[in-house]
Amino acid sequence: MNVYDSDRMVDLLRPLGYSLSNSLEQADLVVVNTCHIREHASEKVYSDLGRLRDLKVERRAGGRDLTIAVAGCVAQAEGEEITRRQPAVDIVVGPQAYHRLPQLLAEAERRAAIRRAGRRLPGAGVLDTDFPAESKFDHLPSPKGVRTGSAFLSVQEGCDKFCTFCVVPYTRGAEYSRPAGAVLAEARQLVAAGAVEVVLLGQNVNAYHGEAMDGSVWSLARLIRAIAEIDGVARIRYMTSHPRDMDDALIAAHSELSQLMPYLHLPVQSGSNRILESMNRGHGREHFLRLVDRLRRVCPDIALSSDFIVGFPGEGDDEFDDTMRLIEEVRFASAFSFKYSRRPGTPGWSMTGQVSERIKSARLAALQTLVARQAHEFNRSKTDAVVPVLFSEMGRKPGQIVGKSPWLQSVYAYGPANLIGRIVKVRLAEGHANSLAGEIIAGQEATA
Repeated sequence: MNVYDSDRMVDLLRPLGYSLSNSLEQADLVVVNTCHIREHASEKVYSDLGRLRDLKVERRAGGRDLTIAVAGCVAQAEGEEITRRQPAVDIVVGPQAYHRLPQLLAEAERRAAIRRAGRRLPGAGVLDTDFPAESKFDHLPSPKGVRTGSAFLSVQEGCDKFCTFCVVPYTRGAEYSRPAGAVLAEARQLVAAGAVEVVLLGQNVNAYHGEAMDGSVWSLARLIRAIAEIDGVARIRYMTSHPRDMDDALIAAHSELSQLMPYLHLPVQSGSNRILESMNRGHGREHFLRLVDRLRRVCPDIALSSDFIVGFPGEGDDEFDDTMRLIEEVRFASAFSFKYSRRPGTPGWSMTGQVSERIKSARLAALQTLVARQAHEFNRSKTDAVVPVLFSEMGRKPGQIVGKSPWLQSVYAYGPANLIGRIVKVRLAEGHANSLAGEIIAGQEATA
């Protein structure tokens, strides 16, 4: 979601004469787009801002200025605290208000001119963390060129689930689904700009319930079917899903639509019913396992990934063992796993039974070792197969290009740069821990 938002900020600023810079030292404007999910990510923001402050002082000594903006969920959650802790920040803008960035920049420049004239101003920086009545999507410009062939498309934002560990309902707001017509229009624009793969985004993307052109309400499955009918869309993915919102129609789509890739990120967080209840997840271990069984019955080769939190308050050895047994039973192709991070304002912050960092670290290491072994085995299971790969970037070695398999595995091969943005058939030769090596089949382009 932050990558999508960052790309749209670039689109917003382009008419003002800005272009994306690969050099921090040459930039006139730096936007730090932030995440508030974990404490480490939040604190890293302030570390980065300290370095940017030093660059700003150095820049001013040379007669130039540097505008610093903080966007995203840390901006939404902490607001004026950011400018209090780091007065060098010029703009603080939340994730629902970044469409106002051009106006905020104009105000920041006006305030900077007043200060250069020696006049004092109350406050430090321009702040906009409102949840505006109008949708930001109504004010964003059309997306520009898609060089990599894959494009993000935000269809849903916010969350009504209120898991006890999570800040998203407070920083992104209530669940909001974009109208189906607007999503389809943007999907067509992305295809015209060069996309062959569309990745649908949402905090709870499978809770999508957007109004259609005829006034009816579409589910995510219905939306995916409509996008699959757009000429030029060869691949569709969606993330991130919640187990409570995996309905029959969406499961069926995985067997009926060739464009829908055989990959699903389905966060479970824990394998313990007691911990899942304490997390307010709204589902149990058995519900999750039934979903996995149904998905694999309609799409036997589907790759499943998930999220896990270790050390949630009250998690004992038995509860952690439940999680490890669930992983053994499901066999994931990949997973994101974290130590529980206390977030101010969430119910988990004040829960009893907080787990020590030492125990969290040991559990995380054990869980990641197990998942890594399963991921390596999954990658090795695909060797010798010929699969369509969407190449998206150059690799680290000369002549090497990198892309994604249908199962979202990174695939490395040697080939010309003009294959970037195209889907090409590749014979997978070696399965490594985090990627596969492949050989491009000369003259063979795939369509999905």
